[in-house]
Amino acid sequence: MQRHEPVTRNFSALCPAPRLRGQACKAQSVRCSCQHTGSQSQAPFRQATLTLFAACSLCLAGAARSEEAVATGISLDSSAPPPTVYFGNGCFWGRQKDFVDVEAQLGRKGGNISAVVGYAGGSTAGNKGLTCYYYGPRDSVYESLGHAEVTQVELSADAASSKAQEQMTAFADTYFKQFKKTPLGMMRSDPQDMGPGYRNVVGLPGGVQSPLFKILQDRNINKMELVAGNGNDARDKGREGDKINRVYVVDSEQLQFHRAELYHQYHNAMGKPFPREYTQSMKQVAQNAGRIGTTGCPEFGPF
Repeated sequence: MQRHEPVTRNFSALCPAPRLRGQACKAQSVRCSCQHTGSQSQAPFRQATLTLFAACSLCLAGAARSEEAVATGISLDSSAPPPTVYFGNGCFWGRQKDFVDVEAQLGRKGGNISAVVGYAGGSTAGNKGLTCYYYGPRDSVYESLGHAEVTQVELSADAASSKAQEQMTAFADTYFKQFKKTPLGMMRSDPQDMGPGYRNVVGLPGGVQSPLFKILQDRNINKMELVAGNGNDARDKGREGDKINRVYVVDSEQLQFHRAELYHQYHNAMGKPFPREYTQSMKQVAQNAGRIGTTGCPEFGPF
């Protein structure tokens, strides 16, 4: 059987977008080793063509998101997810809208808006790994497991980078503006929601040892008490309680975030409806991007 030397084929035309060539679509050429003669010798070439075409089609479909991600500091490397932080101070419904708005101000849009509501600050998950609202199985209810309602947002790939610190500054400013001054100290805007499930908590990678903690201290214009927290658990769910003027700062890598049910995402605030663009259109975009979805917990409620 005759053997041919490997030949190089250039497929750069399959990636017509200039920004994609050599970047998102790095494969501009394929070396095809022809092991056979006749028409069969073109099989590896055809297969390579189809493979590269499919890959570049995916690149083109995600081109807009790729360019925006570069500008806003969001990591595209699925093997290295961007660091996240979470903020809790009462009911998470209206809080999510505040963080979505600040992300838009940072230049994020569409599927790159990362604000998602959920449960965090507890050290345990429920049966089968579920962490649910009060309509879930009894052993999966978030507050009983030591969690609080929070909103999670993404930072740039490196938490110590200037881009991540700029984002953290904006998020911290938004968080502290959500409190109101009272004779007793700074109180969240929905004091009717009481208990450790609504406590003030901020989760940072590394907790108070995080380089981001200094930003939280600097932006604490209300001079609230920032206390290193270790989280609650099912046996002692009130260890870190709902204290006025106090914020527990915990390690988000140790006390991980659990995404809330789909019906809680992009929800109206308590007694304050938001535009349908937010509650429906933006919610659908987030769902299409895979940021929100069902969790295994019951998807219903009088909301």
